[in-house]
Amino acid sequence: MPSAKAFRVSERKKSINQPLRSRAKNLVTRTRRMIADGDMEAAEIAAKGAVVALDKAANKGAIHKNTASRKKSRLIRHLNDAKNN
Repeated sequence: MPSAKAFRVSERKKSINQPLRSRAKNLVTRTRRMIADGDMEAAEIAAKGAVVALDKAANKGAIHKNTASRKKSRLIRHLNDAKNN
């Protein structure tokens, strides 16, 4: 069982990190949905927003920088594959 102080610290970090992670995840999901629907112009704009959100989350420590990089790479690759097909 963690101490009361450790619990307070983890709750504070959670309240800071959770919105950053949620925003990044929602934007990635929205972009993938647009790609699946075939709306490439909107998907490109959404992808830029998702990349920014992932970078912000990584810079603030909400997600690991390699995780952000991997998600960005896969998202952009998915977008480019859909545009070429």
